[in-house]
Amino acid sequence: MSYNLKKISDNKQELQTDKMNVPAILHVSDDLLPNDATLSQIEDLAKDERLFHHVAEMSDVHSKKGRKVPTGSVVATKNTFLPQINDTAPNCGMRLVKTNLFDNEVTAESIDRLFQELVKVIPTKKYIGTKVPYRTALEICSLGVAPLLNHFNIRTKNEITNTFANGNFFRDEKASHRDILDSVPELFIRIGSYRLGILGAAGNHFLDLMKISEIKNPEIAEKFGLRTGQYVFLLHTGSGLMGQYASYMYTPKKKEHLSQQIVLKIGTTFFGSQMKKVYQRLAKKIESYKNKDEFFGYEDDSMEGRMFWNAHRAAANFGFANRMVITHNLDTALEKVFGKQIELDLLYDTTHISIEKENHFGQDVWVHRNGSVRANGPERMQDHLLFKETGEPVFIPSSMGTSAYIAVGNDKNESTFFSAPHGTGRRKHHQENAAANKKELFQKMQQNNVKLYNAKSKGVVLQDSSYYKDVEEVISGLEENNIINVVAKMEPVAVLMY
Repeated sequence: MSYNLKKISDNKQELQTDKMNVPAILHVSDDLLPNDATLSQIEDLAKDERLFHHVAEMSDVHSKKGRKVPTGSVVATKNTFLPQINDTAPNCGMRLVKTNLFDNEVTAESIDRLFQELVKVIPTKKYIGTKVPYRTALEICSLGVAPLLNHFNIRTKNEITNTFANGNFFRDEKASHRDILDSVPELFIRIGSYRLGILGAAGNHFLDLMKISEIKNPEIAEKFGLRTGQYVFLLHTGSGLMGQYASYMYTPKKKEHLSQQIVLKIGTTFFGSQMKKVYQRLAKKIESYKNKDEFFGYEDDSMEGRMFWNAHRAAANFGFANRMVITHNLDTALEKVFGKQIELDLLYDTTHISIEKENHFGQDVWVHRNGSVRANGPERMQDHLLFKETGEPVFIPSSMGTSAYIAVGNDKNESTFFSAPHGTGRRKHHQENAAANKKELFQKMQQNNVKLYNAKSKGVVLQDSSYYKDVEEVISGLEENNIINVVAKMEPVAVLMY
């Protein structure tokens, strides 16, 4: 089936069919349009009568196997949570950490020694990562990353200040341990206590060493402490198994692995919740939705909705914790290789799988972002000492071998519910020079002067630049649509990935 889209501008189009309850605004040029299968998913999504105002699609919009909603979608509802909108990985996100390293202190040999060490201390696929006591894991659920500061003697600057929601999705709301254990089985939290510091084997999770190659906005770059030639680390990973289990528990989605089915069965069977009977009724309802076209939802003031919302936030806090612990292990590796402490300073840690209560078009709504980041302009960041002057930081990576950008949100970006893409997204059809195997991939990386480490998975070949949309075209469209203001351009130097 072919869809007729209404052209709003060169980089913005509207999809509206008779089946859709609200329109979908696609922030894409003709060249970046998704395929018909993705447009069909968007049409099915926009049928839902609970959606508010419109569906917003980012320039990286694309379908993902086993998901009902394309990556790069933003949806708002008035009083309903729709868990199937988002991927089953709450607070998968990115952080950018600045260093005080420049070329005069860095050599190809020191970079190689560093990444050989990082392969050891930042595992991509491992059963046990950096362990914390169960009590600390429980505190992460209710308090966010603050308990880890002293536990690990974290030295990275601005860890709390420059993390989305100050590293705690409960924010000022007091969540007791009982509140958490009434929503999340103890087994999941115990598993989470063994799983911090793991980069992950899913998709394109990565740790990149990058170098600032060009300053695009000198005023904001100075406020951010960014300079040409400066080395920074860009990290992409999520909340791990803790996040997955807590998500699957409340979402009618087929479990992809037998281990998930077993852990979920054990966890929910021995669920020590005061709300266990409520959950048992809910579980039957969830099971009945697995083959339905419509989206499963929770009223935000219902008992089931409260349980889901608590579980979502508790699990999402593990995303912040995981990235903090990985950065801590990076810190110790840097000191070991360079023989001194290297200054690390967090520019921002942000999520691209989230649900947030926000005000848009004059109403308070639940904004579901699936593979997209919040991108507030300065006016909506008045509670942050620095970002109220600059706008909220946004990171736009592409493939492992191409340029990436640091940007900030724009005050004129209402059509995306103040959101931005979390990357360039996959092409409809890969280019002819795509790497066919790992040998060709390593050759291409070497030609681009980028070193790839670990790379044990067969799927790493799909991270070749030939499979991704052109980053310069994406950035141009984002600027024209007033989604971001570009601050600086970065080039990859070394990549750690499964």
